[in-house]
Amino acid sequence: MALTGRAALLAALGSLPVGIWDPSWMGLLAVNAPLAAACACDFALAAPVRRLGLTRSGDTSVRLGETADVTLTISNPSPRPLRAHLRDAWPPSSWQPGTEVASSRHTATVPAGERRRITTRLRPTRRGDRQADRVTIRSYGPLGLFSRQATHKVPWTVRVLPPFASRKHLPSKLARLRELDGRTSVLIRGQGTEFDSLREYVPGDDTRSIDWRATARQSAVAVRAWRPERDRHILLALDTGRTSAGRVGDAPRLDASMDAALLLAALASRAGDRVDLLAYDRRVRALVQGRTAGDLLPSLVHAMANLEPELIETDARGLTAMALRTAPRHSLIVLLTTLDAAPIEEGLLPVLSQLTQRHTVLLASVADPHIANMATARGSTDAVYEAAAAAQAQSDRHRTAEQLRRHGVTVVDATPEELAPALADTYLALKTAGRL
Repeated sequence: MALTGRAALLAALGSLPVGIWDPSWMGLLAVNAPLAAACACDFALAAPVRRLGLTRSGDTSVRLGETADVTLTISNPSPRPLRAHLRDAWPPSSWQPGTEVASSRHTATVPAGERRRITTRLRPTRRGDRQADRVTIRSYGPLGLFSRQATHKVPWTVRVLPPFASRKHLPSKLARLRELDGRTSVLIRGQGTEFDSLREYVPGDDTRSIDWRATARQSAVAVRAWRPERDRHILLALDTGRTSAGRVGDAPRLDASMDAALLLAALASRAGDRVDLLAYDRRVRALVQGRTAGDLLPSLVHAMANLEPELIETDARGLTAMALRTAPRHSLIVLLTTLDAAPIEEGLLPVLSQLTQRHTVLLASVADPHIANMATARGSTDAVYEAAAAAQAQSDRHRTAEQLRRHGVTVVDATPEELAPALADTYLALKTAGRL
């Protein structure tokens, strides 16, 4: 029988037939002095692990769904080379399911007095801060018979930011904003618009926008061009209460609301408006105020990174009071919350007039596409019952939305994929109508 690897070494040292020696180390060493000496020598030649120097570097933030590389630098101050296996432990949500073992375990060889770098690649599956746990190193001797092991704490934090998937819609919305900015005529001067310039008349322009004095001074008909007012104030109010925890597809409603808020913030900041963020349930979870256009998006994504739905009922009175304290008069307040009948009728409607008297209010809600699919189901008794339940749910949402519209609230109700562009389109429509 051919012998390979460690079994061959053990048999050669002890002249023992393979297959009859005791697998217990203590029993083997007790009857085999040469093997005991080899093990003692191997243990002595294994590099010590407690005196190793370990430092980290690399990424400190990453968008959800992308990868982050964190580098571990191992310094070996001992006169013996380090041959080691190590585990770089992170929370389970730092990797895709099933990839933790391959991603966190490494083999390292560090010559005496030198250092080497090992990179751990993370792919987080949840937002928030991911903190490194411990690094466990097992150092082997040249024969691989014995090892030394130690655990080191090497702190590092990677913040997982919202993915901002709706940024793909930003170029088209900015194109519409450029069309609106400076090239749109309005019927009545002074309703939220600013005079921009004079341009030559084009067939189709409203004749009431013709500037007759300027026309008299030149050979062509001149038209007054207007642009939407800038430096308007927008407050994005995120409801982080229990209704935001409801899952639509693979993510909670809160994630879709945050994505829509980011697209609107990016668009509004490019339009010259000021944007603040308030996340609230029964207390303030996040507040971003007074950021410049260049600093706005980084501030928002970092504030949203650690937001999680709270399983408590949102205090509508507290949210309204905080919004009134935060937003100056004549602001646009965007409530990213639910259209469920009970929270709206019992919580928001009694205090809604406090907002609508001073501000323009827009409510954006995440609709479940599964409800629409259920409403069209037919073919079996169960499908018909599901369709009836879905139709009832849709009717309740429409009735709640109509109640809000009667109070002067603009309502956007869309699926997670459609909410962000629909909210951006509504903002542009309000700008066009001179309501901002």
